[in-house]
Amino acid sequence: VQLQAYGGGLVQAGGSLRLSCAASGRTFSSYFMAWFRQAPGKEREFVAGISRSGTITYYADFVKGRFTISRDNARNTVFLQMNNLKPEDTAVYSCAATSTVVTRLPGSYDYWGQGTLVTVSS
Repeated sequence: VQLQAYGGGLVQAGGSLRLSCAASGRTFSSYFMAWFRQAPGKEREFVAGISRSGTITYYADFVKGRFTISRDNARNTVFLQMNNLKPEDTAVYSCAATSTVVTRLPGSYDYWGQGTLVTVSS
């Protein structure tokens, strides 16, 4: 599957952005999807994940209550709604897909989209 993420940009602290990740192929619904981010000089970290049906979601503690992950299997798209953004949320955000177990480990993902840059100014 090929993934393409978009929707990043520059936003002031407290603002919102919605990221989208469009997937090619007919088997999108068979993949657990996730968003990761990587800030300059830091390791890539898990942000949020969503089950194949979209009924179960997972979040990193630092985004709970602010970010919401969702998916539309009919449109082969996963979303990340980001509210109340903080300067420390500045990073390149990437979507990823895995056909195996639910995981927060980047190395377990089979497919990655190119990142989209989110910059939050103070």
